[in-house]
Amino acid sequence: MRAGEREQGQASVELLLVLPLVVAVLAAGWQGVLLGQTWWLAGGAARAAARAVQVGGDPARAARAALPPGAWRRDVAVSRLADGRVRVRLAVPPVVGGVSPGAARVTVGVGGAS
Repeated sequence: MRAGEREQGQASVELLLVLPLVVAVLAAGWQGVLLGQTWWLAGGAARAAARAVQVGGDPARAARAALPPGAWRRDVAVSRLADGRVRVRLAVPPVVGGVSPGAARVTVGVGGAS
């Protein structure tokens, strides 16, 4: 038996062993992208809510209107602080099913002069 014959299929076995790690790294990277997008969207929603407070509008409605339809708009919490600032909390959508939505949250606060 030659040395090359004993190693047939070795690359396939190695690929099968490394494939779950590759998938986990890609999922973690995509979750990081979703975290960044949620943070960016929360900032925009907080600014919209702060503008609504300045003109006497409803900050929760303004924050929801500033968000795209979908997971972000469904799970938004807007609170008006005593010092005139507005706080917006959004849940980060999970990449992997089975992970409860809202397990991770992003909070952004914006204030303006009254």
